[in-house]
Amino acid sequence: MASTPPPASSPQAPPKPTWDPRRPVPPFPWLRPTIRIRLTLLYGGMFLIAGIMLLSIIYLLAANALNVGSDLPFRILVGQVSSDVCNLRSAELPADELNRALNQCVNEQRQHALDDLLSRSLLALLGLAVIAFAFGYAMAGRVLSPLGRITRTARAVAGSDLSRRIELDGPDDELKELADTFDDMLERLQRAFTAQQRFVGNASHELRTPLAINRTLLEVHLSDPDAPVELQQLGKTLLATNERSEQLVEGLLLLARSDNQIVERGPVDLAEVAGQAIDQVHAEAESRHVVFRGERRPAVVQGNGVLLERIALNLVQNAVRYNVPEDGWVEVTTEVQHGQAVLVVSNTGPVVPGYEIDNLFEPFRRLRTERTGSDKGVGLGLSIVRSVARAHGGHIYARPREGGGLVMRVTLPI
Repeated sequence: MASTPPPASSPQAPPKPTWDPRRPVPPFPWLRPTIRIRLTLLYGGMFLIAGIMLLSIIYLLAANALNVGSDLPFRILVGQVSSDVCNLRSAELPADELNRALNQCVNEQRQHALDDLLSRSLLALLGLAVIAFAFGYAMAGRVLSPLGRITRTARAVAGSDLSRRIELDGPDDELKELADTFDDMLERLQRAFTAQQRFVGNASHELRTPLAINRTLLEVHLSDPDAPVELQQLGKTLLATNERSEQLVEGLLLLARSDNQIVERGPVDLAEVAGQAIDQVHAEAESRHVVFRGERRPAVVQGNGVLLERIALNLVQNAVRYNVPEDGWVEVTTEVQHGQAVLVVSNTGPVVPGYEIDNLFEPFRRLRTERTGSDKGVGLGLSIVRSVARAHGGHIYARPREGGGLVMRVTLPI
């Protein structure tokens, strides 16, 4: 009987950005080479160069007009000359020496005038340069204000709200064209994420229902004590296959949901979810002779408790299942470091080459194999862990442990 698909859920938030929104702020943010600073330096530098060239031209023209170093256009033949500026003793000097003294005095006054013109012009140029840089900074900010609006909208979209639009007003220039293009892209992204959410909801219903029916029918047949041994063995095989298909479907749906930002958040202690994960895997660990150790300190984050528990459970399960046959251990620690909550899961196990670490986080990829036909899982555990961590604004890092095994480190913002 065909089932009725559930109503499409409302569109949720887009994926969280992979960069860390809590990256440390530089000690001098105003020294960051932003476009505004570079435009200011460009405007001010061009004004400064033009002012220096203009000052040089004025200085050369003034020097040429004053004829510094040339003789006077007249000569004294008879008479007396007195001056308050030059130290002349005209009554005691012959005419030739008097003319030389006058030339020297006038040239000194010309040079003094040029020096005074240069010093005053440099001071004026310095003041105008300060005004030019301030004016250029203000004008650059006004010109780049649409870019700031685009950036703020992009941050809001990347954070939580895909419905935001720039809707930039003003002249039909390059910035408005960029804003309109960005709005069109957001519109398409919103439609894509809405379609994805609708598909996930429909797939969740359409795939789970037949698998649940198959499991129920197989369990009913297996409960019949009069069933032949061959049918019971076949039923167990089919039931295991069906269970594996259910795990695969649940993993795919969880992976699709965890790629979106977490809307419903609350305080979650990583130490608590790690303890619950250990409790769930404890029986399997005992059967594989694996012991748990490690200190779990309180590390409270804002997030979804179910998904964060999935992070711890997947990591702990992998650490137990991919371990050494005898005397293995799994160390689970939680703490707060540098303003971030940290969950570390390390274990003994086979030696893992460093170049294969990245492949472990890809769906359906395992160490030295791409097949999923293993009883250890469906190959989605670490992919789900990475998606959930990104949805919470965090990261996961893996490195080989010396002697074999892995060290998984999850960091989440507090």
